[in-house]
Amino acid sequence: MTTRRTLLATLGAGLALPGLTRAQDAAFPTRTVTIVVPFPPGGGTDVLARILGQHFQESWRQSVVVENRGGGAGRIGLQMVQRAQPDGHTLMVTSTGGIMGLAGPGGDKVFAVRDELTPITLIAAPAYVIAMHPGVGARNVGELIALAKARPGHFTFGSSGTGAASHLAAELFASMAGIEMLHVPYRGTGPALTDLVAGRIHLMFAPPQTVASAVAANQVVNLAVTSERPTALLPGVPAASTTGLPGYAAVGWFGLFAPKGVPASVTQRIAQEASRALSLASTKERMATLGAEPEPMTPDAFAAFIDQDIAKWQRVVRERNITLE
Repeated sequence: MTTRRTLLATLGAGLALPGLTRAQDAAFPTRTVTIVVPFPPGGGTDVLARILGQHFQESWRQSVVVENRGGGAGRIGLQMVQRAQPDGHTLMVTSTGGIMGLAGPGGDKVFAVRDELTPITLIAAPAYVIAMHPGVGARNVGELIALAKARPGHFTFGSSGTGAASHLAAELFASMAGIEMLHVPYRGTGPALTDLVAGRIHLMFAPPQTVASAVAANQVVNLAVTSERPTALLPGVPAASTTGLPGYAAVGWFGLFAPKGVPASVTQRIAQEASRALSLASTKERMATLGAEPEPMTPDAFAAFIDQDIAKWQRVVRERNITLE
């Protein structure tokens, strides 16, 4: 039998639960935080995760562990995060390549990423360089396009693999320029750069640090950057959009995510702490060695950024008939 006292006790317990949840959120983190990286150690994504992890540990006075779960084109790391309790103690740092690696052959599955993860903040969106073998002879993007139009299918470009962000950046370039180039996929940027230096391929759309030594040795030319505007990290290198291909922009981004269902209060707290980490001079110096500049965003802004970016790559995949592996 339900008495007035029992009813009041029940209602009181129900009303107390939201307060308890808020108290738990405010106390975050209460145990070790794990940042999953869906790639092997040593790459740019791993370095960025460790930069954030070190700051989180010092600020929160709680252990933070970076766990590399490479394999399955990013699926293994994603599955670990999906299975985690959605309380903010398991996070993931991944990249454009990591997200695109989750696509099916038609490129559709990747575009449901927001149904699987909670975006927290953009970390960086570095531009690529259009690295060219000197033998091509173009002095700017406009001349490269003219040469390619005169010899359809003659020019080749290398990438770190089919569906990689650098591959899609080149396909977008070709589509907008109205040219045809032959894609040569490699298992990583190292082998591609070796063939570019040797003249076996003509171009690479690559992270600046990947080709820096070859550029310094005059073995490769940085023809342009793929961002909308020139970057201070590469003085003297113009943007492709201002030297022959108006409107062109392609960047590879890195972002911080949590499992689906993490409370908004926790998401906001993590985002704010990440923003503080990315504003530090020491962080900016470390990221500059990766050819990246910090670009923190609010969770809502990052979610909108993802929607726009993924929609662009979806169009590229479909229009260029790219089969993602």
